[in-house]
Amino acid sequence: MRAVDELRPSAAQLAWQQLELGMFVHVGVNTFAGCEWSDGTLPAASFAPSDLDAGQWVAVAQEMGARYLVLTAKHHDGFCLWPTATTDYSVASSPWRAGRGDLVGEVADACRAAGLAFGVYLSPWDRHEPRYADPAAYDAFYTAQLRELCTRYGRLGEIWFDGAGSAGRVYAWDAIMAVVEETQPDAMVFNMGRPTIRWVGNEDGLAGDPVHYVTDRTELNSYDDDVTGLARPRYLPPECDVSLRRGWFWAADDEPKSLDHLLAVHYRSVGRGTNLLLNVPPDTRGRVPDADVARLRAWRAELDRRFGRPVTATLELVTEDGDRRTWRGRLPGEVSLDHLRLREDYREGQRVERHVVRHRSAVLAEGRTVGQQRVHAVPAVSAAVLEVETVGAGARLLALEVFDTGGATVPEPGYRASTDEPERR
Repeated sequence: MRAVDELRPSAAQLAWQQLELGMFVHVGVNTFAGCEWSDGTLPAASFAPSDLDAGQWVAVAQEMGARYLVLTAKHHDGFCLWPTATTDYSVASSPWRAGRGDLVGEVADACRAAGLAFGVYLSPWDRHEPRYADPAAYDAFYTAQLRELCTRYGRLGEIWFDGAGSAGRVYAWDAIMAVVEETQPDAMVFNMGRPTIRWVGNEDGLAGDPVHYVTDRTELNSYDDDVTGLARPRYLPPECDVSLRRGWFWAADDEPKSLDHLLAVHYRSVGRGTNLLLNVPPDTRGRVPDADVARLRAWRAELDRRFGRPVTATLELVTEDGDRRTWRGRLPGEVSLDHLRLREDYREGQRVERHVVRHRSAVLAEGRTVGQQRVHAVPAVSAAVLEVETVGAGARLLALEVFDTGGATVPEPGYRASTDEPERR
């Protein structure tokens, strides 16, 4: 691949970014122990959901507006949600479905029926497998697990390599990625190996400003300072991940985040041009609890109320002076607005480094990058024309939309998981 091609999105990266919102599903033996990280000693027989319904999970994903779903096929404890030939620490050794179940298969089928892209999380760190102490033996073991997941369940939209526990560990990434490139060449690869997307750098679901799609490094995890330097800058758009609850796995003493907190996450992830992967953990029945479903429905309803009826401006480039361009957005008459959304044409690479939106010379909003989208809450005005100034060589705006939300504000996040998450690990 030419170096210039590494600075702009592939067709698969562009399609993934346009999905915007996904649902993460953490479920496994930890669900039945009320813990986040177990050490691989919880018995496989403890995985015993009484009423598991993957179709319900997918229906919840659709209701909240997700376009893809990523399942923890194997977390750090090493318990596998599919009947793998590599270990007996799997659903095949559990009472669920009398040991004949395949949860990865059930979720993949439910996603396919609903038209959702399906992805798998396969933890490189494995606290159960004795071969982990022997890198060569474990790499062969892990590569075999990955091949099973990549060949049994149809097309995968994303393969999630979690860096937790792997600081200082060198895996056989050439062999691992050869499996992906042979069997799932269009799947997005999260953060490790030869990634095509990257982690935003926290587990709070919050992106900063700017959000750059090109980077020369990725952060490995939240628990140490390990950073992976890339040989040269590459196009790696970020994904924000956060849980609906404080914990990633369901626990009886936990509860869903507030509506305001979820709105704050949305503004600071999707609203800043990243994808958002919101974790929704099933309970010991194997279902998303009613309270969680209700919170997600309320979140979707409020997002639709705020952003479901955009008024689109007609954009024209009116001046150009070096890297600075001025765009005029003509609305269909005088329109009341208190929010606006910009979209950049980044097919040839992300170019907008700064932007300012004005109404009659007064600044309504300003910020750094735009990318897939940039949402601003602005002072309530009535306008027929808005002016947008962009700074960035070759920057191209794709769309300007405005919204009248009735004075809705941008909430602050309640707590941040990286500082306040209960210590159930």
